[in-house]
Amino acid sequence: MTKDTVNKNAVKLGGTPITVLGDFPVVGQTAPAFTLVDKDLKDVSLKDFSGKRKVLNIVPSLDTGVCATSTRKFNEAASKINNAVVLVISADLPFAMGRFCTTEGLTNVTALSLMRGREFMRDYGVKIVDSVLRGVTARAVIVLDEKDRVIHAELVDDITHEPNYAAALAVLK
Repeated sequence: MTKDTVNKNAVKLGGTPITVLGDFPVVGQTAPAFTLVDKDLKDVSLKDFSGKRKVLNIVPSLDTGVCATSTRKFNEAASKINNAVVLVISADLPFAMGRFCTTEGLTNVTALSLMRGREFMRDYGVKIVDSVLRGVTARAVIVLDEKDRVIHAELVDDITHEPNYAAALAVLK
């Protein structure tokens, strides 16, 4: 597959197939490098979390119920995980992500915006290119080890569904 791979059936929105562009990482591969933006408008890269295990909770927008729920659930789980960070990645602006985390009292996740890192969507195979959600990400959870190797990867079959939390967290134990 190449970065221009179009996957028309892997993801649905409320049961309707949507097109996702890029190569979704597979277990065993090294995760692509990225630089995204945190709540303070600081550029943050994958390298900034070197030596830690990482849960990438990739969501379309924290302004949706399922995205908010997954962020809350991973925030709760993160407090019990040693040497790991949970990165919530969305197309939301850093201000909105910061406000959401503050309002919800979420202190165990790091919110990262695609504001200056839109190539992440294609590099990670989650770029929606059609439907009403074109321009944001499909829902996915990717877990990386300390050396940024993929140890779990789930491209959620329908954006309206929650990810398999148990499977993602099991690889961290």
